[in-house]
Amino acid sequence: MKVLLLNGSPKPHGNTFTALSEMARIFAEEGIETEIIHVGNKDIRGCISCGQCGKLSKCVFDDLVNETALKLKDADGLVLGSPVYYAMANGTLMSFVQRLFYSTKFSKQMKVGASVVVARRGGLSSTYDEMNKFFGISGMPIASGQYWNSLHGNAPGQVEQDEEGMQGMRTLARNMAFLMKSIQLGKEKYGIPEKEPTAWTNFIR
Repeated sequence: MKVLLLNGSPKPHGNTFTALSEMARIFAEEGIETEIIHVGNKDIRGCISCGQCGKLSKCVFDDLVNETALKLKDADGLVLGSPVYYAMANGTLMSFVQRLFYSTKFSKQMKVGASVVVARRGGLSSTYDEMNKFFGISGMPIASGQYWNSLHGNAPGQVEQDEEGMQGMRTLARNMAFLMKSIQLGKEKYGIPEKEPTAWTNFIR
């Protein structure tokens, strides 16, 4: 089994990385492979709604999004990690994930998702909610921890002083590992839930 962890911080070894690394340590104990992908310092543009991904089965901008898409297809879980900016996730991470989810046409159903947010003080819960939207629209079960998956820290390394927050990362990783393993067993015995063809509608009659 494998989990991708996206580091949405511009800092390669800041507090977001520390939180994700704590999860990766627990995943290793659970026999689950991990890869932390640094997104927050990349030059990632937003979606331009060109529709080419429908023809190419990948984003027209051939960057880290397409590289990660190949890994996501085979992964069992995805963790989004971000610092908080104005009660929102890092803009680069959001552009990346929007393009990643929209341009990949393979099913993400029953891949497990989780969000992790870090802030000096406030805006954690709104950022957490924002990132979880990607999972809810994709048929991905959302893993929870012992509280909202948030940590406090400003300077790099300060989250290690947030004892409850770091404990939450370990709990989240163990819960996510249990959920992924349980889903795998369910797939083997029952298969994936049947998915009806999407009934595309809007509010114009």
